[in-house]
Amino acid sequence: MRDRERERIAAVIADAVRGAEPGEVPGRLCAAAVRLLPVSGASVSLCGEGMPVPLSASSERAAHLMEVQATLGDGPCLRAAETGVPVFASDLTSGRDAFRWPVFAQQAAAAGVRAVYALPLGDRTVCVGTLDLYRDVPGELAGDEVRTAQLVADVVMAALMTLPLAEDDGLRPPGEEPWLSALAADHDVVYQAVGMVMAQLGVSADEALARLRAHAFALGHTVLDEGRDVVGRRTRLDDTD
Repeated sequence: MRDRERERIAAVIADAVRGAEPGEVPGRLCAAAVRLLPVSGASVSLCGEGMPVPLSASSERAAHLMEVQATLGDGPCLRAAETGVPVFASDLTSGRDAFRWPVFAQQAAAAGVRAVYALPLGDRTVCVGTLDLYRDVPGELAGDEVRTAQLVADVVMAALMTLPLAEDDGLRPPGEEPWLSALAADHDVVYQAVGMVMAQLGVSADEALARLRAHAFALGHTVLDEGRDVVGRRTRLDDTD
């Protein structure tokens, strides 16, 4: 049964990515996950240094919640990346899940999302990122839905790992950026901003990222927006402390 289900999922995903350029694949994988599961949105992110690096999402709302967790440095998706095990927040409006991540839960509920299911792309030993699923109504996934979600995550990871990553893979026209660099380029600015905050405040990288996140949250910005302001010299954190 599991083999047949894996074949079915693989066929749906193969159809979704057929003819896609490498940079389009993550978005198509998210859309396929929404078709295969009882969820309203999906996103894929990779593990970065201190924060997730969003790759793509099935909708603007899913992309927003992915950025919210990157800004807060907290949430079920980050927990799944840290532990390498699935994290299911089945009710962000009340109970245990709402208290585990109170700020994220509030932000998610405000966006109309009541449950999040985060699956690691990998395991406890090696986790390269997460597949994050969002649903408009609270509730647990049924046993067969959990199995399907895990199979989807497995196939998504396999599909991502087959994409050309290297600068010299020889598969791109001259001067074209590798797909991963192009998708993750926005978040390079966050790391540049962290370096500038380190210099401004004389603090460690972890402290600089924490300060950047806190300042972004206080202004209602994402950490990406705040990073752009710091790099663009529109904001100096030492002027705010």
